[in-house]
Amino acid sequence: MLDVETRRRIDTARDILVGKVPDPKSQVEQITLALMYKFMDDIDAETEEIGGHATFFDGDFAQYSWRRLVGGRLGAYEMSNLYEDGLRRMGENQGLPFLFQQMFKNAYLPFRDPETLRMFLQVIDEFEYDNSERLGDAFEHLLSIMDSQGEAGQFRTPRHIIDFIVEIVDPKKDDIVLDPACGSAGFLISAYKHIMKSNEDAETPLTPAERAKLAGNVSGYDISPDMVRLSLVNLYLHGFPDPDIFEYDTLTSEDHWNNYANVILANPPFMSPKGGIRPHNRFSVTSKRSEVLFVDYIAEHLTPDGRAGVIVPEGVSSRSQNAYKQLRKMLVEDYLVAVVSLPPGVFNPYSNVKTSILIMDRSLAKRSDTIGFFKVENDGFDLGAQRREIDRNDLPAVKADVREYLRLVRGGNCMDERDGGDDPYVFETGLIVEKERIGADGEFNLSGERYRQNGRVNAKYPWVELGEQGLFEVVSGGTPKSNVKDYWDGGVAWITLADLPPDDFITEITNTQRTISDEGLKKSAAKMLPANSVVVSSRATIGRIGVNRIPLSTNQGFKNVIVEDINRAIPEYVALALTNLVPEMEAQSSGSTYKEIIKSKFSRLKIPLPPLEVQREIVSEVEDYQMVIEGARAVVENWRPRIAVDPEWPVVELGEVCTPEYGYTARAADEGDTRFVRITDISEEGYLRANNPKFINLTDDSEKYLLTEDDVLVARTGATYGKTMRFEADRPSVFASYLMRLRFPNDQINSKYYWAFAQSDHYWQQARSLVTGGGQPQFNGNAIKKVKVPVPPLRVQISFVAEIEAERELVDANRRLIEVMEGKVRDVVGRVWGES
Repeated sequence: MLDVETRRRIDTARDILVGKVPDPKSQVEQITLALMYKFMDDIDAETEEIGGHATFFDGDFAQYSWRRLVGGRLGAYEMSNLYEDGLRRMGENQGLPFLFQQMFKNAYLPFRDPETLRMFLQVIDEFEYDNSERLGDAFEHLLSIMDSQGEAGQFRTPRHIIDFIVEIVDPKKDDIVLDPACGSAGFLISAYKHIMKSNEDAETPLTPAERAKLAGNVSGYDISPDMVRLSLVNLYLHGFPDPDIFEYDTLTSEDHWNNYANVILANPPFMSPKGGIRPHNRFSVTSKRSEVLFVDYIAEHLTPDGRAGVIVPEGVSSRSQNAYKQLRKMLVEDYLVAVVSLPPGVFNPYSNVKTSILIMDRSLAKRSDTIGFFKVENDGFDLGAQRREIDRNDLPAVKADVREYLRLVRGGNCMDERDGGDDPYVFETGLIVEKERIGADGEFNLSGERYRQNGRVNAKYPWVELGEQGLFEVVSGGTPKSNVKDYWDGGVAWITLADLPPDDFITEITNTQRTISDEGLKKSAAKMLPANSVVVSSRATIGRIGVNRIPLSTNQGFKNVIVEDINRAIPEYVALALTNLVPEMEAQSSGSTYKEIIKSKFSRLKIPLPPLEVQREIVSEVEDYQMVIEGARAVVENWRPRIAVDPEWPVVELGEVCTPEYGYTARAADEGDTRFVRITDISEEGYLRANNPKFINLTDDSEKYLLTEDDVLVARTGATYGKTMRFEADRPSVFASYLMRLRFPNDQINSKYYWAFAQSDHYWQQARSLVTGGGQPQFNGNAIKKVKVPVPPLRVQISFVAEIEAERELVDANRRLIEVMEGKVRDVVGRVWGES
C-alpha cells in the first residue's frame, strides 16, 4: 500500500511542475519518465553492488546516469541539458527492455527552466524503491491525480471501488482475466493482487510456474495509445515481465472477437464519440451507443462459467429506448445475478454521473429466477468535489450481503418463504426480486428502487400514492416568458432551486428570492400553491424538499404536493417521508439535457401513512433534533480561536525569540520504535491526527529530531503551508523535513499561546503575505521569522490558553452532537419505512 510520505513526494513533484507544465496528463508523463529514469539507475546500482555490470546506463549512455545528474557536480544549465538529451536519446538505448524503449520513444522536456528542473529532480531523488510494488503503488497514485478524458467518457475508477468489484467477482488462479477498456490497468492489477493474496495461506501456495501462468492469463485492450503505454508501465511495475495490453478498438475491430475470458472486469467509456460509432455486425444488440455495446461485448465474451463486474451509467439501467431494453432483457435472462447501485458522486470531481455495478455469472444466472439489488449510500468518502474521507462506508456490508445472496442462489434458496414467497427477500443493504416481475412490463428496468416499495418489510401503516385523489394533489410549476417585463417583479412569490439550500434537511420557506406578477402567473404554467404545501425539486438537482409557509408558485423544476385532506396527513410529515424517496425519484428520472422525474411517475410514488397523531409525534421528534443540529452547527461553523490584542503589548518578530529547525528525511513504515510526524499528520484544527501513523527506528542521525512537549511544528511547503500544531504525544516522535520546529523561551512565550495565535486571522494575514514560490508555495524559515507576534505577560498568555482550550472542547462536543442527532433523524424516518 502506498505510504503517505511517497504520496506527499509525488504531490510535491507535481506542484513544482504545475507552473511550467499546466496540463495534468503532461505532468503525469514527466513524473513517470523521471521515476523510471531513477528506477533504472537504482537497479544498475544494486547490480554493481553485488559485482555485476550496469545494463541501463552502460557504454555511451553511462554519461546520462541519474547519479551523475543529481550528484552535485553539474551546474543547473549543464544538468538541464544532460537530462534533456538523455530523455531524447533513451528510446534508442539497446540496454533497455523493449517496453522501456517504447516508453521513452519521442520523450522530451517541455520546459526550459534549470532551477525548476533541479527542484523537480531533487524531489524525485528522494524516492527509494525496495521493490517494484512500491513504485507501482506510487505510479497508481500518480495516475489517480491525472485529469480525466471527460469528452470520451473515460473516468478513472477509484481504487476502493475496483477492489470492491474484484472481491465480489473473486477471480481464481486458473481464470483468464480481461478488461476490454483497461485504461491504466487498475482492474487487472487488483485481480492479480486478489489472486495472489487468496493463495498466500493456501495449503498448496502458487508455484513459480503458476505465478508465471497467472501473469500470462491477464490481458487488456484500450483504444488510446497513451493509456496503453501507461498500463504497460503499471503492469510491469507490478511484476508483469511482458504485459499483454493491446491497442485495440473493442467496438469496431473483430481481431479479438473470438477471444473469451472466465473473468471480465471493466469500467468502459460512458459516452459515445461525437462522430458516433460504426460497430461491426456481430453484436447481439443493435446500437451505436458505446455503453450498450461494451456491456453486450462483455456478456458475449464470457465463457460458459464466466463472471463479470462492470460499471455502467444509469441509462443502461433505465433508459426506455429499444437498444437499452433489448440489452437488459438479454442480461436478465442469461447473465445477470446482481446490481449494486453506487452514489452519484463516486466519480467526482470528473463527473457526477449516477452509476451501478452489474455482476454477471453465466452459470449461476441460468439456475436462478431472481436478481439481487443492493445499494451503496456511502463509500467512505463524501460526495463533493474533494472526496474527503468520512467514517460512513457501506461497501463492507454490501459486499457481505452480495456474497450471502450468491451463496443462497448456489444453494437454491434465495426467496423468503414468508407469505408464500410473494415479497422479496430483504437484506440490510438490498432486496431480491424475481426475474418474472422485472420483465413483467417489458422494460426490464434495473433500478432497484423501482421494486423497493413493495419490498418494504413494515406493513404497520398503509401505503398511499402521492397522486391519490382527495388526499393529495400534485402540481407542477412553470416560468413566465423572460422577455416580457410585465411578467416579473410583481407580488407573487416564485420559487427556484436557489430558495432550497443544499445543506438544509427540509427548508421552511417564508420568502423567495424572485417574484412574478399576477399576469405572469396567468400567462405561464405556474400555479399558486396554498401555504403548507410540500415543494420538491424534480429536475436536474432532484430531491431538495421544502414546506412553504406563504402562498407561492414555483418554476418548472418542481413537483409540488398540496395536502387536501388535513385530517389524514400533515405536510411536515409528507416532507419527511419524501426524503426517503429521493433515490427512487433519481432512479425514475429521465431526459437527455436534464434528468427529470415526470409528473405521472412522481404521482405514483408511495409513502407509508400512519395515523395523524403518530405523524405529529414523528414530526415533533425530528424538529427537536433539527433544532439541536442547527444550534450545534452554528457553533462549529462560527468558532475561531481569537485573541483580543492589546495595542500596549510588545510585538516581536518570531526570529527574535526562536530559530526554526527543519526536520528529518527518512522512509517511514507501518512499524518502528519512533513515530514519524509528517505534514499530513497535522489536522485542519492544528492537532496531531491519530489515524494512519508512520514510524521509523531511531538512530544517532535522527535522535536530534526527537520532539518534546511544547514543541511547535509548522508546515513549510505545499498547499498546507503555515498549518501549525503543538506537539503532545505519548510516545517518542521525530518530525519530517517539510516541517519546521519552533521552540520558545519558556519565560517569554507559552507554546500553547503561540499555537492559538497561529490559528487566528492575524497570523494568517501575515503568512499569506510572506509565502513565496509559484506553483509550490514556500513558507520557509526566513519567511516565518518575519511573523510579528503580540506578546502579553505570561500570565495573560496562560489565561488566553485556558479559555481557548475550554472553548475547543465545547466545539468538539458540538461536532459529535451533530453526528448523533443526524443519526437520530435517519432512524426516525427509517422506522416509518420499516428500516433498521
